Amino acid sequence: MTALTLAAAQSVSIAGDVPANIQRHVRLMHVAAEHGVQVLVFPELSLTGYEPSLAANLAIAPDDAVLAPLRERARELRMTAVVGMPIRLAPEAGVLIGALVLGADGSLAVYSKQHLHPGEEVAFIPGQGGEALERGSDRIALAVCADFSHASHPRQAAESGATVYAAGVLISEGGYANDSALLQGYAAEHGLVVLMANHGGPSGGYVCAGRSAVWAADGRLLASAPGVGDALVIARREGSRWAGQVVVL
Repeated sequence: MTALTLAAAQSVSIAGDVPANIQRHVRLMHVAAEHGVQVLVFPELSLTGYEPSLAANLAIAPDDAVLAPLRERARELRMTAVVGMPIRLAPEAGVLIGALVLGADGSLAVYSKQHLHPGEEVAFIPGQGGEALERGSDRIALAVCADFSHASHPRQAAESGATVYAAGVLISEGGYANDSALLQGYAAEHGLVVLMANHGGPSGGYVCAGRSAVWAADGRLLASAPGVGDALVIARREGSRWAGQVVVL
């Protein structure tokens, strides 16, 4: 197996302030690059915060120039970054919860949240998912928050040959025990490395739990952030062995 270094970027989003959130993303990307991270996954709607009431006004086309600084930085750092943003695929189309894949080679791909959380249908429409990321012999399947609450979602990822299941989420203190147990269970059940990138501060009226984490393919916890705030939760494979690391910013 080739070496692979993944990380969950636990970030604190400022509600609706895309320029400020882009700067925070850039900082996290630079720190991740210093630790050799090749694929960096941010939380759900990380560039706007989880703010359904603001989403219609903030939604962009995936190739919008506002993302240019992040796309350029991903290319310069030779890193693939997955960032959260409300998107529209056409000017009059509904708003999707997007996970935009900014490739290390300058490419752009789109994953859109397939399964909405109850109440989200007021602001968003269900998405179509997206292709797994190919990295050598690895396939990294993406998920956004409520996607993983449907057991069919990680199962289909595993059946399609995924080796990693990477979810950008918003998980509150009240939901953390149940949701983290689900993700850990998927790792063991399907033999997937499971990465969870959570918000590190309040968003959309929720008290987010932080504690982003990565589990090995046997369900063993590799690393988790100790609490809230900006942090990187890194999983590194050398040979066939995985090791975890946490960097608190």
